[in-house]
Amino acid sequence: MHWNSQFLRQFLIIKLYQMKSYRIEVLVFGLFMIWGLTTNAQSQNSKTEIEQITATLMDYIDGTANGEPERLKSAFHKDFNLYTVSDKDSLKIRSGEQYISNVKQGEKSNRIGRIISIDFEKDAAIAKAEIVIPNWRIFTDYFLLLKYEGSWKIVQKSYTWREFPKNDEKK
Repeated sequence: MHWNSQFLRQFLIIKLYQMKSYRIEVLVFGLFMIWGLTTNAQSQNSKTEIEQITATLMDYIDGTANGEPERLKSAFHKDFNLYTVSDKDSLKIRSGEQYISNVKQGEKSNRIGRIISIDFEKDAAIAKAEIVIPNWRIFTDYFLLLKYEGSWKIVQKSYTWREFPKNDEKK
């Protein structure tokens, strides 16, 4: 609950006891209206943030699938890096600039992406996505996002992968 709305509610309750009965009805109605508006405003704000984070993640997912490097640039902070563990069990760090340069304009890839989860607080968020490349690999991506200058940006991506199941493994 927002502090200002809580204070206002308590103030109105105190005033209720000090007024005549016909005024009490008006204040009770006002109290419920204020409570409803503040609750609705908070949930609308949260929805808006989730929609904005989703849009940023979809710029990444669709940008890579459809060969749109400019969409990728809009999703990522210019200095972001990608992190994974190599086959030799060591940390592998790749620059975001290098990653984006591998996406060629108009060159579609056979990638199917979906957002699994998003969690945020104020201007920081984490998200998880799954990227399936049929008959090859299934990637699990973990993102750190920050909201600054009015928009959400992916500032870090960590990922892992597993082999795409063969037909006989799917049974």
